[in-house]
Amino acid sequence: MSTVTTADPATIEETSTVSEHATRDLLRLATAGSVDDGKSTLIGRLLYDTKSVLADQLSAVEAATAARGGGDVDLALLTDGLRAEREQGITIDVAYRYFSTATRAFVLADTPGHVQYTRNMVTGASTAELAIVLVDARKGVLEQTRRHATITALLRVPHVVLAVNKMDLVGFDEATFRSIADEFTAYAAGVGIAGVTAVPMSALAGDNVVTRSERTPWYDGPTLLEHLESVPVGRDALSEPFRFPVQVVIRPRTAEHPDYRGYAGRIASGVVSVGDEVTVLPSGKRSTVVGIDTFDGPLPQAAAPRSVTLRLADDLDVARGDVLVPSAAIVAVGTDLVGTVCWLADRRSVLGARVLVRVGTRTVRALLREVGARLDVDSLTVEAWDGVDTLHAVDATDTSSDIPPRALTLNAIGRVTIRLAEPVVLDEYATHRRTGGFLLVDPADGSTLAAGMIGATLLDRLASTPQDDGWFAGAGI
Repeated sequence: MSTVTTADPATIEETSTVSEHATRDLLRLATAGSVDDGKSTLIGRLLYDTKSVLADQLSAVEAATAARGGGDVDLALLTDGLRAEREQGITIDVAYRYFSTATRAFVLADTPGHVQYTRNMVTGASTAELAIVLVDARKGVLEQTRRHATITALLRVPHVVLAVNKMDLVGFDEATFRSIADEFTAYAAGVGIAGVTAVPMSALAGDNVVTRSERTPWYDGPTLLEHLESVPVGRDALSEPFRFPVQVVIRPRTAEHPDYRGYAGRIASGVVSVGDEVTVLPSGKRSTVVGIDTFDGPLPQAAAPRSVTLRLADDLDVARGDVLVPSAAIVAVGTDLVGTVCWLADRRSVLGARVLVRVGTRTVRALLREVGARLDVDSLTVEAWDGVDTLHAVDATDTSSDIPPRALTLNAIGRVTIRLAEPVVLDEYATHRRTGGFLLVDPADGSTLAAGMIGATLLDRLASTPQDDGWFAGAGI
């Protein structure tokens, strides 16, 4: 008897999906909102209705649902992968999921809604081009909703969707939807979010997520998926000036390529062409691009976010961490970094502490000199502190003084001044989102202390009264 072996349909679908992902536009998006607003269920619905769930995954979710008492399949289990998440019914860690449609591929981050995990939301949204902020139609805009909208504005996520979820529990009432949409849109405008797309939906039942709902005849806007497929992506990177952080220097020194010297990395923004004059920062040396090499062969031109190897006309001293920019561009380089950080560590900041600063592919030693302001996200007020020169190592944990320690604690957002041991490129985050960010790292154990943005950010816009030293104080909006 002969045996005929057939390919698993799920395997074929997965292989086909991976192949298609490589040729489609990619949208990175993140969810945010209060606890129990339905973020994980919404993502599960997107995966399920776009047929992006493999058979074994669906079987596992069905089994887990049955073990919890049965009923409709709990789509939230497709993203809440940690045991603690399933037991508590909340999202703790950032869960990334990948799916695609006929027109676009997606990388989706399900971020926690609980205030305790705000730092996780910062991580998930830091690379997103679109944020989905969920609101429970029964509860409306809550404090945590405003918190996540503020962080979305701080991170300058280009596109924001307000998903008014659980509309089935309010009878798909149009007035309820309009009221929530108006309140959120007004708040978003106050923190600098230019436009918001509001969608009434039920993630549990699937209304207006992938397919249009007959229960909202008064809504003539797009479904969530229709909007995700049509929103512009990747254009900001192309419109920004050229930036190329060098990741590695390639010197094969083989018989075929005895003199080859290439600088490999990923184009952070802009476009580069053979013949362009570029400057290597921070050294300031100039040269001309004579070759753009890729795995598939040489190119006359390359654009963000492509990974390439650049060859220059001159043998310059170029190393990992250097940045290639157009020679005609005026780019700030310095050793004094002023920026806004979100503190991600359990231990508070210590003024005068020695840290490592990672900007792009460059890591330098540094000193945390000042904490000049702190943002109260709940009330949107900026508390200004006198800048303290901490070269004398003022310890923020010292309790011997009656003066409250000026320190940043877990999830706090504040303005800092950092003295760097070596000059780095200081792109403003407001105009260079891909190169204007940085990390503070503990040199002792390599843990991340804070994620930051160089230059003026939301703190400056919310503050109302400028001081003589450039710091800001006063109530928010």
